[in-house]
Amino acid sequence: MPQNLSPALPVPIENIGPGDRYALHTSEFAQDPHQAYRHMRKMCGSLVPVWLAPGVEATLVIGYELAVDILGDHEHFPADPRTWERTVPANCPILPMVGWRPNALRSTGETHSFYRAANQAALDGIDQLGLRDQVIQTAEPLINTFCGIGTADVISDYILPLVFSLVNKILGCPDDIGEQVRVAMAAMFESTDTAHVNEILCRALGQLIAMKRAQPGNDITTRLLTHRPALSDEELVNQVITLYGAGIEPTVNLIANTLLMMLTDDRFVCGAAGFGAPTIDAVNDILVYDPPMANYCLSFPPQPINKGGVWLPANKPVVISMAACNNDPAVNNGEFLHADWGLAFSTGKHACPISARIAVIQIACTAIGYLFDALPELTLARSREQLVWRPGPFHRALVELPVAFPNSPPLPIPA
Repeated sequence: MPQNLSPALPVPIENIGPGDRYALHTSEFAQDPHQAYRHMRKMCGSLVPVWLAPGVEATLVIGYELAVDILGDHEHFPADPRTWERTVPANCPILPMVGWRPNALRSTGETHSFYRAANQAALDGIDQLGLRDQVIQTAEPLINTFCGIGTADVISDYILPLVFSLVNKILGCPDDIGEQVRVAMAAMFESTDTAHVNEILCRALGQLIAMKRAQPGNDITTRLLTHRPALSDEELVNQVITLYGAGIEPTVNLIANTLLMMLTDDRFVCGAAGFGAPTIDAVNDILVYDPPMANYCLSFPPQPINKGGVWLPANKPVVISMAACNNDPAVNNGEFLHADWGLAFSTGKHACPISARIAVIQIACTAIGYLFDALPELTLARSREQLVWRPGPFHRALVELPVAFPNSPPLPIPA
C-alpha cells in the first residue's frame, strides 16, 4: 500500500501514483468520486490510503466483502475514536463528524447496547402510517412558494426545508431551536469550526431537553427522556445530535440525488407509454450507486492488524466507502434495483435501525412523488455536467439542483 506520510497538497487523481494518498476532501474528488474509486481499485486494491482533511490520514475500504468483515468485527475494529482523537489538533475540521460522543455511533460493548436500545425505542415510536400525510402537508405550502415562477432550486426551496421541518416534528423541536441546530449541522457536514459547532448544538439541544421535561409530547426527545435506565443530560443531547445528523443531511441528499437521476436517466423518464419506473426503484438504485453518505462508518483498530495482506496501523481511522463497496465489481453486476445487500445504511450492530430506514425511504419516496404529481413537466434547468457537488470526505451532496417547469397555479391547501 502507498505510504506517503507527508500532508502534501492534493494530487490530481490521474497523477496519483504508488506514493500518494487520495484526498477525499477536495472539490475535484466531489465532482467525480466514481472515477476516483475506479483509480483506487486499480492502484491499491481493497484498502486505500486517503486524506480525510489536510494532514488527517485514514484507510478507505472499497472492497465489499472486506467491508462486511470489518463492520462485523467490533473487537478488532471498535468505533471509539478517543485514542486517535488525542493525536489530532482540537480544531481538526472533521472532529464534529467523527470525534467521540456518548452515543451509539461512537461506542462499543455494553455502552453501545445501552445507547442503541434507547435510540431504538425512541425511533420505534415514529408514526410510520401518518408520516406520508405529514410529508404532503409540509410539501404543499413549500411547492406553492415557487410553482408560479417556473424555476426553483429544489434543494433550498423544497427538499431541505421539508426534511428539516419533518425532523423537527419527529423530534418535537420548535422552529426557533431547530434553526440553531440547522446552522450548526450545516457547519458540521462542511467540516468547519469545531468548537463553535459543538457550542451551538449543546446550547440549543439543552434548551430542547429542558422544554420537553416541562412539556412532554409524542416525540423522539420525550421518549429518550423517559427511557429507563435514564440517560444523563449530556447523553440526551448527544443522542439528539446523532439523530439530527442522521435525519437531515443524508435524507436531503437521498432525495436530491434520486431526483437528479429521475430527471436524467431514461429508465425513470416517462416515455411514450406515459410512465417510468416507480420512485421506490429510483431510491433503491441511488442507495446502491450513489448513497447519500458515501464514506463513513469509521473504526479505530487498537492494535496493528493485517487485513488482506496489508497492515493497518493502530488507532488510525478505517473508513468504509459505502459507495465504492456497493459498486465493487466482485459483487455488483450493475443491476441495482431492489439491491438489499447494499451498505448505504451500514450493516452489523451499528447499522441504521430498521424503523429509521423505513422513515427515510418513505419521506424520500413521498416527497419526490408529490413533487412530480404537482409539477409533472419538471425538467433539469441545466446539464448534469454543469452541476456542482459539495466537497467533503463523507457526503455525496449537490450544491443546488435547478429545475424548470411551466408556471402552475397554487395547490389547494385544506383548511
